[in-house]
Amino acid sequence: MKTTNIKFLIVCLMLITGITGAYNSVYAREKKEERKARKEAEKYMLTANYYAQDTILNLREFVLEADYLQGRYGQLIPVSSKINFVKVLGEKGTIQTGNPLYVGSYGNGLGGDTAEGNISNYKVSGNPKSLTHRISFDLITSGLGTYNIVINVMADNTASATITNATSMRLTWKGELVALFNANIFKGMDTYR
Repeated sequence: MKTTNIKFLIVCLMLITGITGAYNSVYAREKKEERKARKEAEKYMLTANYYAQDTILNLREFVLEADYLQGRYGQLIPVSSKINFVKVLGEKGTIQTGNPLYVGSYGNGLGGDTAEGNISNYKVSGNPKSLTHRISFDLITSGLGTYNIVINVMADNTASATITNATSMRLTWKGELVALFNANIFKGMDTYR
């Protein structure tokens, strides 16, 4: 009688283990399919965003709202994106820095500098395989000279703009690329007119 109970228990344990194993296998397969579907949806969204970026970059209607400024030696400084930006609108461009601690004083009234001017040598190149864009142009200002600006944009709208000039100034804006109509920026006075 004891042998029969033991055999019955062994059979029950084997059935439970088999059912649990089958359930785990089905669950793992469903999770794998769910991850794959999520990855495909993300790739589709990034591709769609890449082509939307292509439109605003070629129309020249965008703003890079900076969350960080990076100096020559690589130090990242968190900044307000409302007053630190690179703006392109048609044939005109603006670069601006500001510091909320010095609003009302220094340069543009926002504790930084604002340079507005005409854009020349504007070039956009896109890479559909890596879903990235590279924009380069010169910004010719009346009082602050000429700046060479190179902007690299990822499909998720993260972007960086490296700005150099003839005096070996080099500063990088890191933040988000937005269409001009979605921009949330405040422009100060031109530093030099």
